[in-house]
Amino acid sequence: MTNNEIAQHFALLADLMELHNENPFKIKSYAFAARHLKKLDAPLQDLSIEQLENIEGVGKAIADKIFHLTRTGKLDLLEKYVKITPAGVIGLLQLKGIGPKKIAQLWKELDIESFGELEYACQENRLIELKGFGEKTQENILNQIQFIKQNSGKFLWANMEELAKDILSELQNTYPNVLLSTCGDYRRKMITLSSVDFLMAEESVKIQNEIKEKYKQYPVVFHFCNKNNFYFKLLELSSAPEHFSFLSYKINTENNYHSEEEIYSSAGFPFIIPELRDNKLEWNLVELNKLNQLIELQDIKGIVHNHSKYSDGANTLKEMALYVKEQGFEYFVISDHSKSAFYANGMKEEIILKQHLEIEQLNTELAPFKIFKSVESDILNDGSLDYDEAILQSFDLIIASVHSQLKMPEEKAMQRLLKAIENPYTTILGHLTGRLLLSREGYPINHKKIIDACAANKVCIELNANPYRLDMDYQWIDYCQEKNVLISINPDAHHLQGIHDIRYGVYAARKGGLLKQNTLNTLSKDNFEKYIAHKKH
Repeated sequence: MTNNEIAQHFALLADLMELHNENPFKIKSYAFAARHLKKLDAPLQDLSIEQLENIEGVGKAIADKIFHLTRTGKLDLLEKYVKITPAGVIGLLQLKGIGPKKIAQLWKELDIESFGELEYACQENRLIELKGFGEKTQENILNQIQFIKQNSGKFLWANMEELAKDILSELQNTYPNVLLSTCGDYRRKMITLSSVDFLMAEESVKIQNEIKEKYKQYPVVFHFCNKNNFYFKLLELSSAPEHFSFLSYKINTENNYHSEEEIYSSAGFPFIIPELRDNKLEWNLVELNKLNQLIELQDIKGIVHNHSKYSDGANTLKEMALYVKEQGFEYFVISDHSKSAFYANGMKEEIILKQHLEIEQLNTELAPFKIFKSVESDILNDGSLDYDEAILQSFDLIIASVHSQLKMPEEKAMQRLLKAIENPYTTILGHLTGRLLLSREGYPINHKKIIDACAANKVCIELNANPYRLDMDYQWIDYCQEKNVLISINPDAHHLQGIHDIRYGVYAARKGGLLKQNTLNTLSKDNFEKYIAHKKH
């Protein structure tokens, strides 16, 4: 074991003890020892206990620990604190300029236990109001997380979108006469991926090597082929193996095809978008002649589930509503956090009254555009919703979501969700499992039982379009449609640009085969109003 490795053990011990608010004197002792140990030239593992005791900053107690560590590879006191600290929280300690005390705040006050949860909290501006934090600290944290993620090997589709567009544009400008396209998991809009893949009809080995060398620092993969088989290769690289195999049996693979559409046509099928090429739902949609009924972004008439400065949003209610109206939508559903969400500045009863008065005034000013009164009501530990019946009744609709005590067994999660679904005021069940992609798996549930309960109680299910969530998972959309459960594609926007996250939800919905007629917010303003009014009664 090297001196540096030994020093790292004691540095981590000091950090964890500070995280747990232990004796400051002992913390300083371990931190001081760590700084000095890594500066030593003589290998610590070769020294006796007596020699270790003579090192600056090392007394008998620390010397004993060093000696034990070099012989066993274990630092017992460190292992004690590692056992009582979530691995994700330990990981947060690598953030520079934050320190254990602030990490402890994030953990204890906001229940943040991973980089993904921290990134999401920053995106929702939850750190700004936290004592000792602010906009600059939040920005610094976001920048560090992005750097760490770039080196992790797995990415959200949304986080790769800009890179893919930039490289594609650059290649098109450099090689204007070369057939070129994205392919692979990126083109299929898989919600997570390890690389952005490109296909080029370029046979020159020299040019191939130049391209690979130019972009080697990015998580990209290049595939090359000749011009004659470009579209056949594009189809292969943009489909699940089962889908491609099924299709290839029905076509002449030696033909020179001029488009993917031509390939499908020669097999006797309509064109199937890359998102659907999984050999699961697509052929059913073909058989039922429903491919043309898939949800599209332009089908969305209203933006549901949004936050403003009334809770943890970055913009005022008026700013959010005006922006949505300017984008051409017919209505806007404001759903600020309920009072139990103290971490998100949840609305107390008197604030709700103030918000409702502003909504009524804005609806007069902005007509025929309409703002609907909603709240993202916390599903409490016993399954009940925030606020008493009189307050719940004052809203046009209720989005019920779990935000607290996420670490629960399936039995507990089911009990909470089922009770919330059975509440007559619940209109939409929000972010079904509480997952954060690549960061938090979400609590376990029996999806079929939840969907069945929603069907029985006329409750819609949210497909949260925030690219960090995309929850409910698109794989359950087909069962929702089978049970006639409407899905609401919601951005969960906390700022103006967050409104545009709606497209990520649409992408995921299309992967799941969601039809426009089974999507709540494809309803016109008038029909949406009728639907929620009927639900209330």
